[in-house]
Amino acid sequence: MQSDAQNELLREVVIVNALGLHARSAAKLAKIAQKADKGVWLHHGDEQVDAKEVIDILTLGAARGDRLQIRIDAPADRDTLDQIVALVNSGFGE
Repeated sequence: MQSDAQNELLREVVIVNALGLHARSAAKLAKIAQKADKGVWLHHGDEQVDAKEVIDILTLGAARGDRLQIRIDAPADRDTLDQIVALVNSGFGE
């Protein structure tokens, strides 16, 4: 879904891997997010963190079955968003 208020894009994903969002999976996600020119954000409940920072991602404590929203600040970074969604949907390759 695209936000009309700003030029940002949002996607929702469900954590499917058994161990949830742990250090290895967070590092994979951050590595992809760092390719974006603008901001990439993860939302879990009331928390919002910078998806380019592994430590920030880990503070979410996202477990299997949890829903996350991924937001990018620039439509030009849509490929980065798609890659993150694919990574999460694949269970981080685990």
